[in-house]
Amino acid sequence: MRIDLHEIIGVPGSSVAFDYEPDVSGVNSDAVIEALEPVRAKGRIRNSAGVLYLEAEITGRLKCVCDRCAAEFEKSLRLPVKAVLAEELCDEENSDIYLLDGDYVDLDEIVVTAYVLNMDTKFLCKEDCKGLCPRCGKNLNEGPCGCRGEINPQLAVLQQLLMDK
Repeated sequence: MRIDLHEIIGVPGSSVAFDYEPDVSGVNSDAVIEALEPVRAKGRIRNSAGVLYLEAEITGRLKCVCDRCAAEFEKSLRLPVKAVLAEELCDEENSDIYLLDGDYVDLDEIVVTAYVLNMDTKFLCKEDCKGLCPRCGKNLNEGPCGCRGEINPQLAVLQQLLMDK
């Protein structure tokens, strides 16, 4: 989505609001199954003393798969977005500065980049997810499995002594 900023570029204190659904369908994540409600970006671009600031929030609800136990769960999405808009780069090392295309800004570039960079690297159904038993595959969140723990090979000789008695 492109926004025309010609009305606020030369007018400090002015702003433009936006509210739209960015296309994040091209963003692949093994943990995200589907969007339960559309991803939405809502915010404002304001001119503060001649500098254009973008502040927004990305929201949505996703259906995900837990990286530890493989259970499906719903995740609410709430990601902050902050960026500075400029006509030319003075500081090429600052990744929070986005270039204008004339008097226009491409919101998709900013919002989708923020969506990707702020997304969790590990999706967990709950903070203390116990995962799956590495031997039998039982979901340990549902209770303990019947597997015996592996014996440390260095202590196997002691186990043999106990079995001989």
